[in-house]
Amino acid sequence: MTTQDSRYEAVRSRDARFDGVFFLGVRTTGIYCRPSCPAVTPKRENVRFYPTAAAAQAAGFRACRRCRPDAVPGSAEWNVRADLVGRAMRMISDGVVDREGVAGLAERLGYSPRQVQRQLTAELGAGPVALARAQRAHTARVLLQTTPLPVTQVAFAAGFASVRQFNDTVREIYARTPSELRAASARGGHGPAGRPEAREAATHGGGAAAGVPLRLAYRGSYATGQIFGFLERRVIPGVEEMLGAPGSRTYRRTLNLPYGTGLVEVDECPARSGKGWLDCRLHLGDLRDLTTAVQRVRRLFDLDADPYAVVERLGDDPALAQLAARTPGLRSPGAADAHELAIRAVLGQQVTVGAARTLGGRLVAAYGKPLAAPDGTLTHLFPEADALAEAPLAELGMPESRRRTIRTVAAALADGTVVLDPGADRQETERALLALPGVGPWTAGYMRMRALGDPDVFLPGDVGVRHGLALVGAEAAQAEQWRPWRSYALHHLWHATTLTPPPDPNCAPGADG
Repeated sequence: MTTQDSRYEAVRSRDARFDGVFFLGVRTTGIYCRPSCPAVTPKRENVRFYPTAAAAQAAGFRACRRCRPDAVPGSAEWNVRADLVGRAMRMISDGVVDREGVAGLAERLGYSPRQVQRQLTAELGAGPVALARAQRAHTARVLLQTTPLPVTQVAFAAGFASVRQFNDTVREIYARTPSELRAASARGGHGPAGRPEAREAATHGGGAAAGVPLRLAYRGSYATGQIFGFLERRVIPGVEEMLGAPGSRTYRRTLNLPYGTGLVEVDECPARSGKGWLDCRLHLGDLRDLTTAVQRVRRLFDLDADPYAVVERLGDDPALAQLAARTPGLRSPGAADAHELAIRAVLGQQVTVGAARTLGGRLVAAYGKPLAAPDGTLTHLFPEADALAEAPLAELGMPESRRRTIRTVAAALADGTVVLDPGADRQETERALLALPGVGPWTAGYMRMRALGDPDVFLPGDVGVRHGLALVGAEAAQAEQWRPWRSYALHHLWHATTLTPPPDPNCAPGADG
């Protein structure tokens, strides 16, 4: 989709593969849409293309009421790219600009605010403030249509500095006042999949007690059974739980967020997943955490992936073609909490997945922060890094060398020696991790893949990967042909081993000590 003509062909064919990859503005109507919008295709001379919704808004277009372009999956490009723009987009999605401003974003990136503004504007047609503003508007729309909160509370929960700024932004982007937007949703509104979000909220009782119901969009197919199975095998008691049987499971977990705590529920529901979204409910102590919570859940379930590009690349290799074709929607799950994932990676060194899960449960019981009120089996937040940096960890029953590694990693996270935020420089982070005693290539690579969401990680020393390679008759050297989607190749190999278990059931997944 690098040329104007190829983008227009995608619009003519209403190709949903490119929803979120680019947006189109129609000069004659003043509206911007996603490529798959069901409206009559505009004439080519009346169409302008934009890389982000914020750029379309900055050009004076308002969001289409039929296709809701603000509700599309994010572009997979931002997860692939390791440059300033890619890192900035991941941070903006996590709410960094809302919490720390452009100066805070620039400091995290290691550039001046002027450089960040100039580069984002040049490439994306919108600076960090405009990009964050578009995201705030989407959050406001969700809150207006899924909760009975007063409009004033919605404004500040969405991250706006004033009610006037909130009102002006909503009118500009949606061509309706906040009250009109809420009323339209109550009457049935329009949605990308036909079901009004407000009616969904009413089904769950509405309001804060029921949480905020959401539909988390993704593109292409989604292997719900495999993804929920992957998470279920790794559930840590107290922090996570999986309810129901395969095919109708609900994943639940606690969240430690910037303004407070939260709890998320995501439904498997394969019949509905074919519609292009996962049902989710967020219970938040502070609604200002909505944007951050949504992005962390999206990263955990890898909802911004581009399965079409992954299958195209992996399918070119005869060794992986059958695996890629058999499970085209297989994703590379990330993490809801990067610091938590880092500690879990150390717990998983040279032990089985089941053993790592047991160790994680012990760690949570001993050092996790209890919830004000347990919810089912969810009782704690995962221990924070500074709480583990000096902890004896005797409760784990692990060798002192492994306990020392946990303390070392926790201390590095607590003092900033290792940075695992969404926009971290992945290569620098991996180098910092490998400099820590007890952290080897497997642990650093696993953190890079899941905590930092890197789609191009391969773990040749992993026992499951070696077994998977043997099953498909491939060599580790072939992984170079799978760039930039090696993390997905790795998951296909792991999935192959679940169908054909390794000869030794006690094989450990990790390879470092």
